[in-house]
Amino acid sequence: MSRPLAALMLLICTMLWGFAFVAQKSAMESMGPLTFAGVRYLLGGLLVLPLAFWERRRRPAPLSPTHWALIIAMSLMFFIGSWLQQSGLATTTATNAGFLTGLYVFFVPLLGFAIFRNRPHPIIFAGVPLALIGIYYLNGGGLESFNGGDGLIVISAVFWAMHVILLGYIARATGLPIFVSAISFLFAGAVALGLAFVIETPTLHGIGVGWLEIAYAGILSTAVAFTFQAIGQQYVPPANAAIILSAESLFAAIGGALLLGDRLPPIGYAGAALIFAAVVTVEAIPPLWAKRQAHVARTTN
Repeated sequence: MSRPLAALMLLICTMLWGFAFVAQKSAMESMGPLTFAGVRYLLGGLLVLPLAFWERRRRPAPLSPTHWALIIAMSLMFFIGSWLQQSGLATTTATNAGFLTGLYVFFVPLLGFAIFRNRPHPIIFAGVPLALIGIYYLNGGGLESFNGGDGLIVISAVFWAMHVILLGYIARATGLPIFVSAISFLFAGAVALGLAFVIETPTLHGIGVGWLEIAYAGILSTAVAFTFQAIGQQYVPPANAAIILSAESLFAAIGGALLLGDRLPPIGYAGAALIFAAVVTVEAIPPLWAKRQAHVARTTN
């Protein structure tokens, strides 16, 4: 797959995830965060499972114990990040949630270097602050109403960063992005629903009331978007992918404004422009620089 197509897949992810904040926020009116996450991820995992088996048959090489350990670790990061984010949405807005989740843009290059010693392209050091400033302005240039829910989502951003790093590494190492995604969905869904029966009081009525939100989150935001992420991240470095995925805050703001009445402040439009500038910068400059270097090398030889 070409890198531009992979980047496009990641951008589609951001749109589906951004609008999912609206569904996630609305679902909190009829069920708890673990109940929603459990049903959502089990639905997404079951929908992806046929593709996962097909992919596994095409590449029957056995997975090593190290691969399985990393898959379980990634699935755990996925579950914790989802739980914290969903819990935070009970008391914060969809727009704030999109903004604060976008902080994983900052954590990915730092954790990637600390864990795998992956040195990002120098342009990342311009793109990360640009994206963070854009996200900050998208939220109106302040966090005066910061509450406990916002704090939970900030913590979830660390786990989302770990998920981005591990997913990219495992998808490339195994060549099984869909299979790996299906495992993480089913793992997170099973753990979430199991805990829901201990911590919450799930009811069929509550799930039925939120069926539309579950359908969107399970089908589009989980089965489609996270699978696209797993495929696309095989061809885009983790730090670059994180900046592209940070555009979900823009779609969260748009969805919140259109469906929940959240209003984007005037300065928010400047933030949106900065986010897209960061995305274009980190995706356009590295290949252009590589072509220039290759041209210089040919002309000097």
